[in-house]
Amino acid sequence: MGLACSSAQLACLCGSTACSFCCSQCPTCRNSTSTRIMYALMLMLGTIAACITLAPSLQETLKKVPFCANSSNLVPTSFTIDCQSAVGYLAVYRICFILTLFFFLMSVIMLRVRSSKDPRSPIQNGFWAIKYLLIIGGIIGSFFIPEGSFGPTWMYFGMIGGFLFVIIQLILIVDFAHSWADAWVGNYEETESKGWYFALLASTFLNYALAFTGIVLLYVYFTLPHDCSLNKFFISFNLILCILTSAISILPSVQEHQPRSGLLQASVVSLYVVYLTWSGVSNSPDHSCNPGVLGIINGNDISAQNKVAFDKESVIGLVIWFSCVLYSSLRTASKSSKITMSETVLVKDNGAVQNTDQSLIGNEDYVSVEGRNGDVEGNETKVWDNEEDTVAYNWSFFHLMFALATLYVMMTLTNWYK
Repeated sequence: MGLACSSAQLACLCGSTACSFCCSQCPTCRNSTSTRIMYALMLMLGTIAACITLAPSLQETLKKVPFCANSSNLVPTSFTIDCQSAVGYLAVYRICFILTLFFFLMSVIMLRVRSSKDPRSPIQNGFWAIKYLLIIGGIIGSFFIPEGSFGPTWMYFGMIGGFLFVIIQLILIVDFAHSWADAWVGNYEETESKGWYFALLASTFLNYALAFTGIVLLYVYFTLPHDCSLNKFFISFNLILCILTSAISILPSVQEHQPRSGLLQASVVSLYVVYLTWSGVSNSPDHSCNPGVLGIINGNDISAQNKVAFDKESVIGLVIWFSCVLYSSLRTASKSSKITMSETVLVKDNGAVQNTDQSLIGNEDYVSVEGRNGDVEGNETKVWDNEEDTVAYNWSFFHLMFALATLYVMMTLTNWYK
């Protein structure tokens, strides 16, 4: 992969240096972006670990471990634990508990940080190895928490946090739709090409077609002629809301203040609302109104709890979740952020420019030095500090959003069951 990592680049693991991904061939990026990507990677790895604990074959593998109380291994040992609690929904709860606690504490620590000159900024942008060790140690320790009422109590925290993240997720999706429409309408106005105009129409029509198809399928598979009144209410109520949203988006008063707002944004929101409706009714415990339900998980039957695994709702939910987390980590806020109130989630263009060491310009030989704004190779800064004057996003709110995202993952993986 080219030149080896420099000592300055490796310092990002255990020191306060901003992470430069330890690769000389990585493109240059802002410190605010690289930090958010690292936290997104941390959240993704935690999610993968939680997914592994739901693997059906893991229970059988643990039975061969000598210190398990139900082990089939004949090796004698005085130390035994119940390995059934190490897999299944309770393991997901424990892993997500530590991740949520980490992000929540980071949110508290980063309150009222105004720029990278704040003494707390190295905690935000560096010490990655220490952070991972803390999380790994915390996850190991969480498995020693007595079961008791931990599961049911933490489930209610997960439900509240998951609901709040759905709101944030909706804001990010609306921001994406505004950015999409703003870009394509701008291209149409600049080039006057009808191709962009027809692309907008086709995308809007496709979204509405998928949303309408979804509504029809919900009525067909999740309602009965003389039953399932609750499902009928939510499907019909959300359908009415989608129609109202579409009608409001094309009102003259709305178009006057937001000329590039229109049916494309409304179609994306409608499609997302249909997904949320499907996700809700598909987790209903009523067998007659939910043909795909697996049944209610028995509160005291650990083997039944461990059967909770991935289904189509969880997979689609995780794809949407990961897309929103990645979008919030890479997206730069623009005018649409003011409309969607996502300025605290997305990186703002604060006018900072990359500084270069003028003494290196014109030097054809490869030079590696550590500058004040990051790791410099030649005259190119790999990761540079763009937050010396003001932060590009609200650090505290960012960690709070990731804490809620972790709770949403927890509830998605366990199908919102107790």
